[in-house]
Amino acid sequence: MTNDLAGLVRQAQDDDPLLALRATTSLRHELERLEAVAVRRARVAGLPWAQIADAIGVSKQAVHKKYGKR
Repeated sequence: MTNDLAGLVRQAQDDDPLLALRATTSLRHELERLEAVAVRRARVAGLPWAQIADAIGVSKQAVHKKYGKR
């Protein structure tokens, strides 16, 4: 299985359901990693939790619970 995002997106649309599921899982993990990096960068830049939460479409409490202890 390829590791680049474009390749994973293509595989997620594959006719083979197992290949599509594996690619979808890999995409989810990579997106979660990218989101964590972006949240960390936003906090280092001094952005408040409320603004970060708004940017990703969740409550301030949800984003703080997920990323606040890291």
